[in-house]
Amino acid sequence: MAMFYVKNIAPYGEELCDLRIANGRIAGIYPAGSDNNEAGDEVIDGRGYIALPGLVDLHTHLRQPGREGAETVLTGSRAAARGGYTCIHAMANTDPVQDTAGVVEQVYNLGREAGLTQVRVVGAVSAGLQGEKLAELGAMHASAAQVNYFSDDGQCVADPVLMRRALEYVKAFDGVIAQHAQDPRLTQGAQMHEGCVSARIGLAGWPAVAEESIIARDCLLAQHVDSRLHVLHASTRGSVELIRWAKSQGIRVTAEATPHHLSLDHSEAESYDPLFKVNPPLRTREDIAALRAGLADGTIDTVGTDHAPHPAESKDCEWSAGSFGMTGLETALSVIHETMVDTGLLDWRGVARVMSENPARIAGCDNQGRPIAVGEPAHLVIYNPNIRYVVDPAKQATKSANCPWRGRELTGQVVYTFYEGRLVVREGAVVAPESQGSDLHGEGKEN
Repeated sequence: MAMFYVKNIAPYGEELCDLRIANGRIAGIYPAGSDNNEAGDEVIDGRGYIALPGLVDLHTHLRQPGREGAETVLTGSRAAARGGYTCIHAMANTDPVQDTAGVVEQVYNLGREAGLTQVRVVGAVSAGLQGEKLAELGAMHASAAQVNYFSDDGQCVADPVLMRRALEYVKAFDGVIAQHAQDPRLTQGAQMHEGCVSARIGLAGWPAVAEESIIARDCLLAQHVDSRLHVLHASTRGSVELIRWAKSQGIRVTAEATPHHLSLDHSEAESYDPLFKVNPPLRTREDIAALRAGLADGTIDTVGTDHAPHPAESKDCEWSAGSFGMTGLETALSVIHETMVDTGLLDWRGVARVMSENPARIAGCDNQGRPIAVGEPAHLVIYNPNIRYVVDPAKQATKSANCPWRGRELTGQVVYTFYEGRLVVREGAVVAPESQGSDLHGEGKEN
């Protein structure tokens, strides 16, 4: 395995140092410029760059099996690596659905073969995402994929009895149920956020209460059975307030916000461009402010990309016919830089907390989200915070082009990504893995 010496780097944007990476781990941290590299080390000049723990995404759609026209495990892994992610969680709304041990093991093995990031598999809560009976939760947990994180994302587990049973079932192995909070009756036919813009442009509105009512119900269910709930893509001010209340009561709830809900508002729909059609919808500037404040104060635990690739024909159409969803793996860190760091709401240690440490802890990824310290696994992202660039989907690694920041200028880019001590992104380009396995590749390994 190659060895690396990164000199003049700023971990967490703080004091400069030199980092040595060997045998898949951080082998040494030295004063900047001390030249403790050994024979055979590849020397990388990190001056002007920031080192962060490899990012962890709890909310990625890889589409495979069944929807490979939009994304595959390999292309999604490439996009993740370019975005600085060393661990992603593949959502269950594939075809066939990831609701059995056989399907989750297939996706898990595809991730290992890609070898660019750790691909953990999300199991469905209900069989076929139909919301009628529980999927094979125990069998998926006992499989080679070791699933402990379950979601019907794309669909809400609307039946409170089924949701209660799911929360009770996963307690046996300290699992997590991640809910897509959307009351189906309140959002039937909805196209965008219900408010002044929807009224003006004539698109069917999606009320905030459709999200908030499910969050309130599920927090109470989680409290009743003392189980773990994760709220996916919180998007409203009321949702933040409900989650804050639930945490104050000791309820075991965590939550995420997406980069697009932290930056884009419902006025984008005035273009009638389905590029901005997403579930849940883009909300108001007041909602954005509440989400940012919640992420800063710890009410919202993580940033989840909700990377949702779609083929061109699903977005190159009229709004009502367009699919919900946006890509996000390759732009997430830049968006968080602009919305949270440049605004003074988070420092870079805060970014590491919400984009690496907290998601790893929530999902039980013991080998991810680790501090930048000697002996820790070398899952690292080297980031240039000073560059400005215009987003061009044609230059991205994801297979789909439905990026809402297309043609817009963003700050900062990932320069290098180390996964298990291997350089998988070099100067922004994906590097083919040197091998398909290593001592740190498996999940649940001791650190």
